[in-house]
Amino acid sequence: MFKLSEIKELIKLLDQTSSVHELEIESEGMKLAIRKPDRPEADGTAVQAAPYVYPFTHAPQPQVFQPAIGEVSPAGQAPAATAAPAEGTLHKIVSPMVGTFYTAASPESPSFVNVGDRVGEKSTVCIIEAMKLMNELEAEIKGEIVSVLVENGQLVEYGQPLFLVKPE
Repeated sequence: MFKLSEIKELIKLLDQTSSVHELEIESEGMKLAIRKPDRPEADGTAVQAAPYVYPFTHAPQPQVFQPAIGEVSPAGQAPAATAAPAEGTLHKIVSPMVGTFYTAASPESPSFVNVGDRVGEKSTVCIIEAMKLMNELEAEIKGEIVSVLVENGQLVEYGQPLFLVKPE
């Protein structure tokens, strides 16, 4: 199985080369194909890859963690009133590819992360399914999940924000 970090590195390498326009790799019964758009043909004409935009039926509403007034913390004390962090100070975890967003490894499993959870750089936050490959996405930052921006099973685009994290 191809690791997400390996796929990212291959995409970077392909993007940086001018002579290679497509790459196909087969390993352990899995096949990965990466192609550059706008590749020129031998006769001088350009072949353009038409991007496909997945239609969204509705815009997801972010889930922001805020304790209810009068809510008691596990230590038995009321939580201190804190202002919500400004969005500019939050780190966005974005989708590295087009695919389907999943919050857990299976429908019976608990979510990898929820609003309010603390994550480390190597913490798995979700799975993006692309071409029947399940790609685990890591947080790549240490902090607290303050918002989940997409819904389980939703199609996501390359670069689309998935989570907001308050860095530590």
